[in-house]
Amino acid sequence: MRKSFFKRAKVLPWISNVTLYGCLFAGGDFVHQCVIAQRDQMDWRHTRNVAIVALSFQGNFNYFWLRALEHRFPGRSPGMIFRKLILDQTFASPLATSVFYTGVSFLEGKEDIFADWREKFFNTYKTGLMYWPFMQFLNFVLMPLYLRTAFMGCSAFLWATFLCFSRQSGDGTAAMALAWIMAPKKQLLARSTDEGK
Repeated sequence: MRKSFFKRAKVLPWISNVTLYGCLFAGGDFVHQCVIAQRDQMDWRHTRNVAIVALSFQGNFNYFWLRALEHRFPGRSPGMIFRKLILDQTFASPLATSVFYTGVSFLEGKEDIFADWREKFFNTYKTGLMYWPFMQFLNFVLMPLYLRTAFMGCSAFLWATFLCFSRQSGDGTAAMALAWIMAPKKQLLARSTDEGK
């Protein structure tokens, strides 16, 4: 299967990369709901909305963004990698985070699609700065261009799990997510007690 994906990724790089990215991003929501939030029932609409945002924007944007970066700053020299990282974290990361929060809110039919964004964007962006520069460094150094979006999709699986947690239960900070992961039963008991009031 791995050889098959690599072969297809060379022949059909856009479709292969974007599809894998979207599936992994939606898988992050699935893991959030099943493992972290420990829900009794899956909210398939939310997973669908996350998948739509991931397939329609995130995967496509990243596919073309990574190619534009490589075209403008070719190679793997330290200077070129540094330029790619700076641009990625100052332009692409805030844009992708903003589209996630507003896109999922729009698909859910929320009246104020910017509410989650206003509340959680800055914390989420700061948390992303602890994760994405390292993942993108590995991406720019180790991955051939035709697999970079797929590598981002693998990295985005964990990030999507965090984003979905943050959007539904957290405040966009890594501290809140880690507290939840370390003591999920305690968090669930506290939530059920609050709902019972």
